Amino acid sequence: METRSNHVLVGSVVLILLAVLALFTVWIARLGGASEKEYDIFFKQSVDGLAKGSSVTFSGVPSGQVKLIQLWKNDPQFVRVRITVNEDTPVLQGTTATIQGSFTGTSTVSLDGAVKGAPPITCPANDAANQCPYGVPVIPTRTGGLGALLNSAPQLLERLSTLTERLTGLVTDKNQASIAGILDNTNRLSRALADRGPEIAATLAQTRIAVQQAGDAAAKIGDLAATTNGLLAEDVKPAMANLNQAISAAKQSADTLNATIGDARPGLQSLSKQTAPELARLIHDLRQMTDALTSVAERVDRNGAGSVIGQQRLPDYKPGK
Repeated sequence: METRSNHVLVGSVVLILLAVLALFTVWIARLGGASEKEYDIFFKQSVDGLAKGSSVTFSGVPSGQVKLIQLWKNDPQFVRVRITVNEDTPVLQGTTATIQGSFTGTSTVSLDGAVKGAPPITCPANDAANQCPYGVPVIPTRTGGLGALLNSAPQLLERLSTLTERLTGLVTDKNQASIAGILDNTNRLSRALADRGPEIAATLAQTRIAVQQAGDAAAKIGDLAATTNGLLAEDVKPAMANLNQAISAAKQSADTLNATIGDARPGLQSLSKQTAPELARLIHDLRQMTDALTSVAERVDRNGAGSVIGQQRLPDYKPGK
């Protein structure tokens, strides 16, 4: 009976010690978990090389590890990754997550982009169901590093394939012959230019001389223009002053003439209405008198002065004639 009682006592003590050890382990786990924070990341890319327990870094500093990797049931295009980081890791507004691959095949989750003074990433109270579907804050992602290259690899391969096909279609036998002809023509042109090198050099030299002469001519024209401006400033100004004085005198004379004409206008009107007809009759009478005197002068010249005093004598009549 005593031996059986000792076994029961020992078994009870062992069970009590195991229970205490379990409680201590749970307490330690909770104590350690209280110093870590959990976040979800939804990657819309391949997470090849990433596994449970992979390292999480912040600006290259180890800060946590990957806790869970699974496809997101709401949208299979995304991969949900649960990470835990140290409590002092500055996961703030503006922080993003990327997958950093390596040639060894392992990948890590890299966090970066914390802004000083920004608030930490938390679940909003008004839209927590959509913003935090699994009850922890969500860190936004960005494509970068080897992951971006791997994601764009299919498009790059497709473009390289298209470019290869186009180059293959371009380099046909006919196009090769055309390219060969172009190269031959280029060679002939190069040889012709080489043969005409001295002539081209002489032409360039003449061109330089012509340009220099043009520059000298331009300088002389500039000097002439400056001299002309000086002459205009010295000689033309006095002449313009004299011309202005002459114009003023002519204006005064014109004003005086206008006044004189205005004063003589009544006399001119009387002359045109009364004296002009009398002068016309006088001129008519003078013309008649002039014609008569001309006739008398002509008669005196032909027949003498007696033709004016008496009648003209008839010629003697002789019979038989």
